[in-house]
Parts: sequence; structure tokens; C-alpha cells
Amino acid sequence: MKYSLAKLVAQTLGGHRGWTRAWRDPEPKPHYDVVIIGGGGHGLATAFYLARVHGVRNVAVLEKGYIGGGNAGRNTTIVRSNYLLEGNEPFYEFSLKLWEGLERELNFNVMMSQRGVINLFHSDAQRDAFVRRGNAMLMHGADAVLLDREQLRAMVPGIDFDNARFPVRGALMQPRGGTARHDAVVWGYARGADARGVDIIQNCEVTGIRVEDGAVTGVDTGRGFIGAGKVGMAVAGHSSRVAAMAGLRLPVESHLLQAFVTEGLKPLVDRVVTFGAGHFYISQSDKGGLVLGGDLDGYNSYAQRGNLPMVEHVMECGMAMMPMLGRLRILRHWGGVMDMSMDGSPIIDKTPVRNLFLNTGWCYGGFKATPASGWCFAHTIARGEPHALNAAYRLDRFLSGRVIDERGGGPRPNVH
Repeated sequence: MKYSLAKLVAQTLGGHRGWTRAWRDPEPKPHYDVVIIGGGGHGLATAFYLARVHGVRNVAVLEKGYIGGGNAGRNTTIVRSNYLLEGNEPFYEFSLKLWEGLERELNFNVMMSQRGVINLFHSDAQRDAFVRRGNAMLMHGADAVLLDREQLRAMVPGIDFDNARFPVRGALMQPRGGTARHDAVVWGYARGADARGVDIIQNCEVTGIRVEDGAVTGVDTGRGFIGAGKVGMAVAGHSSRVAAMAGLRLPVESHLLQAFVTEGLKPLVDRVVTFGAGHFYISQSDKGGLVLGGDLDGYNSYAQRGNLPMVEHVMECGMAMMPMLGRLRILRHWGGVMDMSMDGSPIIDKTPVRNLFLNTGWCYGGFKATPASGWCFAHTIARGEPHALNAAYRLDRFLSGRVIDERGGGPRPNVH
């Protein structure tokens, strides 16, 4: 069914009795040309572009739970392309361009809101670093604006500009950045992939990957063996565990990242704002709640919950940036399991096992990368070689030393 204003009016007049299911709930076939492990945004986007761009329609997406129940529904919904390095900025800028046409592409409202992303700076050195980043963005065709104190004050008056410890001197802004509705994105990609013949199989956990003579032949699941010509892994923080089923050890670690939502407010923050003196970011949802996030919890975990010291850290950063936040109540919080790579940048590549492909290492950048990740992973799977945009995201870069250390944290995933 094609969604439109006319369709909405007709269904309203008809008592909404004519809506069809957004996607099917099929039984798995014995064999597929491609099996994608992971029904999050990256896996579903990959299946969608495999079918739409490459004509590969005999595809299954296997999800151990329900669509949108993993990291896709456990993030802070920020979309941006304000990266510095050559390997990252072209990729994320391409992703942002896909975001800008995604609702028309999917015929689905993903609630894309290009409200702007603002990064505060507090010192001359930090300003110079942001000037360099902004120039790099402009050279790659992205948008960037340097804001002084008064321009920033007009946009976000609630900031404590004259904090004795963290005075705000200005900011770097990407006007085209913003937010999107996280679960709507996976629903839209699921619906689009299903309409092109892809089987989306929920409650189907992969328990093993079969390899014969150095090539993948299929996967064992809770619903039986499913044969496959090619297999792609897009399982975020569980990449190490799933890759181990094929005998692979990956250069990633699993860490927990918490996020928080306050009680609903009248419009207060109409941009995405990040704190330059600590890892803290804030935006306001369409329901009025403030969405907050911060640093990783400092230990390896597969639990989708966090520890109290990190809760305290996030709240402290928020209070330092906007003291008014101290009057609010936190209604809920959640944790996503992050696949943190050794240089803070992702991996989209073939693996040493023939016909087995890997999509992992997204660190903090997973949600915003969803369209480009799916596009590039689909190309890599269909063609057997990387797309130009993910050529730098090779698995062997950690062996050769061609790392993409965006944050400068070195080979320590927990500091990226």
C-alpha cells in the first residue's frame, strides 16, 4: 500500500478498516541468495538496497527478537556529518544526503528534522580545532558555520555562558544536521524491503554459522538451518559473539552507552547541542521530553542497562551546561550495546571466510550512518568488493596501520 494524504483521508472516512500490514511474517525458506544477520537499521537498509539497487531479492533478514528492539530503538536519534578525517567525512556526508531524501524513498515518515547540530567550544585551542573541522567539512561539500557567543546565545539562551570553570566562547554548527525517529527508520526500511520480496524473519536467533572448505554455506537458527549463498553480519555490539561462530576474532569490544529522557516540557531546545567540556549532548523530542546522552560505561557488557556513576556523570555535565536541567525529573533511561572499534571508525568488508561479510565497529556513529551503511554493505555483498565510500573501512587496516583515528584516542575502544 502506498501511503499518501488521499489514502489517509479515505481510511479515516472508512473507519481505518482498510490498512494492510506494513510487512509480512513469513516462514524461512530452506535457502536464500543472501542472509543478513541482524534486523536493526543497518541490516534492513542493506536488504532494502540489495533489492532496490542490485536486484537481489531472494534475501532474508534474521532478527533474534523483534524489529527495532535492539540498538535501533536505543539511541539518541542524532543525524549529522560533522567529521574531520578523509575516511569518515565523505561517508557520513553521503549518509546525510540519503537521509534528506529518505522519506520519499521509503514512502514512510521517519520524522527527519534538520534542526541543526551545535558543538560548543570553551577555549581558544578548542575553537581552532573546530575551525579545522569545519573547514574539512566544507572541503568535502558539507555545511559548517562558526558561531560567536551572541549568535549562539540567540539560538540557545538557556546555556550558562559565563560558568567560571567552563565559559562558552562559541560553537561550530552544522545546520543540516538534526534528528530522526529511530523506530520509524527501521519500520520504513522493513516495509520497503518487504515490498521488494525480502523475507523479514523475527524471533529467529542465529546459533551457528556453517563453513565448508573455507566458504560459508548457511546459518543454524532457533528455527532450523537456513542455507545461504552469502551471509552478512550486522549485529552491532554482538559482532564479536556472532563472528566467533565462524572462527573469527574481531578488533572490537562491546561497551554500554546509556541515554535518558526527561518529563515533557514546552519548547526549550530546538537544536541538538553538545557540551565541549564533557561528553554530553541534548535535544528535545517532538513529545517535549529532553533526550540526553553522554559517555560509555567503562566496562565490557552485553547488558542493556547501565551503572549509576555514569548516570551521575551525565547529569553533572548537563547541569554544568544548562543549570535549569536540575529542576527536571528523568522519566526513563536505556542502554545500547556498542561495538567499539580500536580506532573509533567502522568496518564494512569481506572476511577471511569466503562469502561472509562484516558490518561492525560503529561506536557512537551507528544511527546516523544507517542509510550509507546499508548502501555500502549492499554493494560490498552484491559485488564482492567495497564501494568507494567504504574502501577505507577495511578489516585489515589494523594489521597494516591505516587506521582512521577520528577522536585521537588511539587503540583503546573505551576512549573513543
